[in-house]
Amino acid sequence: MEQAYLYDAVRTPFGKFGGSLAGTRPDDLAAHVVRSIVDRAPGLTPEVLNNNGIDEVIFGNANGAGEENRNVARMATLLAGLPTSIPGATVNRLCGSSLDAAMFASKNVAVGEADVVVVGGVESMSRAPWVLPKTERPYHAGDLTLSSTTLGWRLVNPLMPKEWTVSLGEATEQLREKYGITRERQDEFSARSHRLAQQAWDAGHYDNQVSVVPDTKLERDEGIRATSTVEVLAGLKTVFRKDGTGTVTAGNASPLSDGASAAIVGSERAASTLGLQPLARIAGRGAAANEPQFFGFAPVEAANQALKRAGISWDDVAAVELNEAFAAQSLACVDAWGIDLDIVNGWGGAVALGHPLGASGIRLLSTLARRLETSGDRWGVAAICIGVGQGLAVVLENPNGK
Repeated sequence: MEQAYLYDAVRTPFGKFGGSLAGTRPDDLAAHVVRSIVDRAPGLTPEVLNNNGIDEVIFGNANGAGEENRNVARMATLLAGLPTSIPGATVNRLCGSSLDAAMFASKNVAVGEADVVVVGGVESMSRAPWVLPKTERPYHAGDLTLSSTTLGWRLVNPLMPKEWTVSLGEATEQLREKYGITRERQDEFSARSHRLAQQAWDAGHYDNQVSVVPDTKLERDEGIRATSTVEVLAGLKTVFRKDGTGTVTAGNASPLSDGASAAIVGSERAASTLGLQPLARIAGRGAAANEPQFFGFAPVEAANQALKRAGISWDDVAAVELNEAFAAQSLACVDAWGIDLDIVNGWGGAVALGHPLGASGIRLLSTLARRLETSGDRWGVAAICIGVGQGLAVVLENPNGK
């Protein structure tokens, strides 16, 4: 089996819902990062590109109901000006879509069916359309209800058990009750996310990971609030429960976001094609599932699988990038793994940076690889929870790590 490597990664700054990127179509966001990642590889000249320098483009997207035009990978490839001979496929595992894209690419490399694959993901939650169901018969005389495609369940099959189809926020309330996660811990975790994200930007850690979208002025992730404190967050009202038993607020959950990310996954041979040295080896992969309402806990088993397949244990891991869909579910995962919070999301997480669903997985991989490169450590884990009860995880090895 071939070894698969992460060679480079780039993303847009993540914008707030209705914010600085809301005027940019998702296929244009995707095209921008595809063009950016190709331009960062000195070996991918027009001549090389026209001679099968890229085997495929695989993108993740959780919506697909609007301007993504169903197969946003193909749309982005064409809009980016790449040769029409490069095929494109879009995968949908909701929040884990772009991490899944990287996992698919690494498997293609492992079995020798690809040497260079561009992967990524995109989401414009601001531009997600409303949809109408079709009527069972023509000339329907009654009213119809629009459903938002921004986030969560829509047009639910009535055969689904009610306990599975609660909102993501209510599901998180149930999860934190099950695992005893307090409001205070959630707010402390969230304030930490904003503080570390601001410090990471100020230290220049994201400078080589982010590419500004043309015709926009957004240079940094728009959701970071450097002034967030535990005291400020404690004053926010709960969102999903109004009876006094709730703990989830707008401050301890990830915001609705817009953004795109892209990376190059390739074989060892790809180094000469790309003119790049690998950032990290993709050493292990894991996918897991549990009850839909406890989606936030699914990364636990996914990461444990990935570690086992990489042949290491949590004692070997120096850095973790865990998507912060909600502070409560992140803390439940950290507690279950029994790891030190200090190694988790050292440059901030989705509570501060944002969570454009389809783009977040590659953001995790990119940040993890750069953290390992900066620290000189060897092993890291990227993990993400996924609506309807799934989780994904990838183990990265820094080829130069101690």
